[in-house]
Amino acid sequence: MIPDSFKQDLLNRVDIVDVVSRYVQLKKGGANFQGLCPFHSEKTPSFSVSPVKQFYHCFGCGAHGNAIGFLMAYAGLGYVDAIKDLASGVGMQVPEERPRTKEEIARQEREPDLYAVMEKAMEFYRAELKKSPRAVEYLKGRGLTGEIAARFRIGYAPDGWQPLKEAFEKYEDKSLVECGLVIEGDEGKRYDRFRDRVMFPILSNRGSVIGFGGRVLGEGEPKYLNSPETQLFEKGRELYGLVQARDAIRVAGRVLVVEGYMDVVALAQFDVAYAVATLGTATTPVHVQKLLRLTDELVFSFDGDAAGRKAAWRALEVSLPLALDHKPIRFLFLPQGDDPDTYIRKHGKEGFEKLVREAPTLSEFLLAELRGQADLGSAEGRSRFLSAAKAHVQKVAAPALKLQLLKETAKLGGVTQDEVERLYEIRQAPSYRREAPPRRSFSPPSSTEWKLLASVASCPQIASEVDLSLLDMGLPESQALEELVGWCRESGPEVSVAMLIEQSRDSRHAELLAHALAWGEDLRESEEQARAALQLTLWSLEIKRKDREIKSLGDRLQKGQLSKEEHQQYARMVSEMQTLKRRLQDEGRGAR
Repeated sequence: MIPDSFKQDLLNRVDIVDVVSRYVQLKKGGANFQGLCPFHSEKTPSFSVSPVKQFYHCFGCGAHGNAIGFLMAYAGLGYVDAIKDLASGVGMQVPEERPRTKEEIARQEREPDLYAVMEKAMEFYRAELKKSPRAVEYLKGRGLTGEIAARFRIGYAPDGWQPLKEAFEKYEDKSLVECGLVIEGDEGKRYDRFRDRVMFPILSNRGSVIGFGGRVLGEGEPKYLNSPETQLFEKGRELYGLVQARDAIRVAGRVLVVEGYMDVVALAQFDVAYAVATLGTATTPVHVQKLLRLTDELVFSFDGDAAGRKAAWRALEVSLPLALDHKPIRFLFLPQGDDPDTYIRKHGKEGFEKLVREAPTLSEFLLAELRGQADLGSAEGRSRFLSAAKAHVQKVAAPALKLQLLKETAKLGGVTQDEVERLYEIRQAPSYRREAPPRRSFSPPSSTEWKLLASVASCPQIASEVDLSLLDMGLPESQALEELVGWCRESGPEVSVAMLIEQSRDSRHAELLAHALAWGEDLRESEEQARAALQLTLWSLEIKRKDREIKSLGDRLQKGQLSKEEHQQYARMVSEMQTLKRRLQDEGRGAR
């Protein structure tokens, strides 16, 4: 079981607007964001996402939930997978569902020490760069300034078997091997992994050094040598230069993925600072998901040779199920003999960015490659084209992009869209997302208890002040409120609306609570206003209760059935009732 404390922390860090906008085009409308509901067809937006309350609600079909629920409903993820997806986006590690072993606990406890080792190694390499005229001249020859070298913390690993001994007195310490800095050979002999190379530190999302890429200064193989997989470093999840590029990515509205560390650094030198690089591996789904969260456009840059086009095709296959309707993915192929570094030196920033803007989109690249493999002038060629396109089109999850691909594929294949949909089994295939329940009209109850439920749902901080003894517990809204107040009191003052949705997931009152949250959102109350409204509502409920008690005593009074003590109670309650009504009237007038 994933602890509630972890889920609450996660939901506090995640922004549901960012999550939903990966899939739905949202526009600011007042305090909330609106868009066309992704769960049913509509022409006028009825889908609302609240950044303050961190939940979504469709007033058309009734779909509702928090960020976890949205990924489950729209992206088809399981509960744990949805939590893991959100956690990875904010740098959190989901607690293991099984108890950790002693070895795992010990390894996690060592992480701070390993980060310190990597930081110390980086500082050693940076200091060595200043001592090596040859390495400095190499970087200058590549057009890099000292400012850019410092920004990317570039260093130099000296030639020799054990230069790191200078930085680490305990060269035999196992942490150097665990970090991938030192290789342990036969008979326990050790030597540095990186020797006579320009060193590019690889940083985690939090800016900690987790690995290195080392480039030879001249000719030699391998040209780039990367850190091995370690406890800190997983190649398929990380991107070089992302920490340095994050602000530029936000300003440009795009991210450029290149193949080499030097390309990233050289582009930054020419003020194209929104570039990152994969770490000697093919593009992975984690890379694509991570980058699409950060920006509105993803551009892959590859050399124009056969190897570059092969790498681009692998990136396309990974991207197809992750592509979004409102975030284009492009594929830039540079002229033969050029890489980003050489091209921008020849043509400057403007020439390079023109190429980026005009790069073919994912659909254009896909269809062009498939067209090139078939003769569309013959029935057999068109059949081959349609057959080759099938698996790729089926992978696409983005509805509008899938529709466009179907139209283009049908046109090129010489068939109708209906025919290609039948051929590709599009209509019979299970939906990649769960549809929302059928639209059900909802009329809020007219009871005071309902208003109180909506008020607490809108502002959970006031839950501790609710007097449950005043409620009519025969009403479903009272039962839902009792449940809600219990969760709020257990969770404490930091409880959020998003977490309340999470706790209500399996409640029999879940739908009623969702409507209360949506209704409460329309109240637009501050906490102070909510407290004032709560007090008025509680007085109103107390008046109703006293009315019932006074009526019961009055009936018995007329029958001469009251004792002396009950006579006094009756008089006291009538006086209290008058005071309460005056107070309610005065406070209500002040609130207006």
